[in-house]
Amino acid sequence: MLQDKDRIFTNIYGLKDKSLKGAMARGNWDGTKQLIEKGRDWIINEIKASGLRGRGGAGFPTGLKWSFMPKESDGRPHYLVVNADESEPGTCKDRDIMRHDPHTLIEGCVIASFAMAANTAYIYIRGEYMREREALQAAIDECYDAGLLGKNNKNGWDIDIYLHHGAGAYICGEETALLESLEGKKGQPRLKPPFPANMGLYGCPTTVNNVESIAVTPTILRRGAGWFSSIGRPNNVGTKLFMISGHVNRPCTVEEEMGITFRELIDRHAGGIRGGWDNLLAVIPGGASCPVVKAEDIIDCPMDFDGLRAVGSSFGTAGAIVMDKSTDIIKAIARISAFFKHESCGQCTPCREGTGWMWRVLERMARGNAQKREIDMLFQVTKQVEGHTICALGDAAAWPVQGLIRNFRPEIEKRIDAYTHSAMDHGAVLEAAE
Repeated sequence: MLQDKDRIFTNIYGLKDKSLKGAMARGNWDGTKQLIEKGRDWIINEIKASGLRGRGGAGFPTGLKWSFMPKESDGRPHYLVVNADESEPGTCKDRDIMRHDPHTLIEGCVIASFAMAANTAYIYIRGEYMREREALQAAIDECYDAGLLGKNNKNGWDIDIYLHHGAGAYICGEETALLESLEGKKGQPRLKPPFPANMGLYGCPTTVNNVESIAVTPTILRRGAGWFSSIGRPNNVGTKLFMISGHVNRPCTVEEEMGITFRELIDRHAGGIRGGWDNLLAVIPGGASCPVVKAEDIIDCPMDFDGLRAVGSSFGTAGAIVMDKSTDIIKAIARISAFFKHESCGQCTPCREGTGWMWRVLERMARGNAQKREIDMLFQVTKQVEGHTICALGDAAAWPVQGLIRNFRPEIEKRIDAYTHSAMDHGAVLEAAE
């Protein structure tokens, strides 16, 4: 269990003063100028040594990502873009950072911008986050008034931070679609290469990072890479904001150490499973795009990148959606498929056509109005969507369906048998093909 002295987010529940004065009293903005004076190479090497991996879902090493930015300017400006388009169902950590602890993010932007020689940072915030945008903008304004941002500021690095309000599209959480939207175009992913580090925002070198990835960096640099890397398991180190929703007694967002077991996380922070552990059916461990995991496989699973890969799922954003035995698991995954169908930008044929096709088949399977041979056909279609699209939305749409078939195939077959038996009792029912 993470000790209080090791917590990075000290006001995640908004119980303390979130103003600049309150943030400074809790240790934010302490020695920021001294950290910058140590130089870019020191900052990037320290983040590399800390083992910090991106907290937006992909888990790419943050220090390595920063090092991809050109060392010398070729005349083009460099940009830092913070991805606050938190639209994944089950994920809600970034909103708490921006609403209650915004100065962790703003200070992180200053340090990260310096490390990448960027004088401008954009925070792209989700369209539905109204109160979060107001809180974050108020905190940015405070920092300008206090001389912590802008030209000739107290930290010794000129930096302007702009808050950009999105229009509510899930696809803009993909980094290149976000850049397109930020430029005023339709939010559709770009082909890579070129990668943003060479050709990003306005054709200039750009790094896109998640809110939590940026917000933890000042504390890591102040306390040292060794401190951060000592928490958790090798290759899965540090603290992490876990989100627990669904059929638990106390849904919450909590900062814990990586690698904590699912059982300990739920018992200690969420008050246990509704109806007890015997009532647990399944868990989607990292947001809606992660494959569902059966109860017996996840109960003692370490909650980190490697632990969840071992049970056939992924860590994602650590947004655990808990489902007890009252859940219609087929209907639940069909609802997730409807979300991805709705949010597909339509640029790639496998995703545009495949997401709708998967949803329609799952809707029939939820009723039982399907044939058992269609289960294998559905799985094959997910494999034709996965890995064949410009961005990862095709993968995100395919993985929940694959998890359902791998873990709950008997449930689908049982539903089909029940529907067929009912049809035989009441006479055959013909239904037109779609």
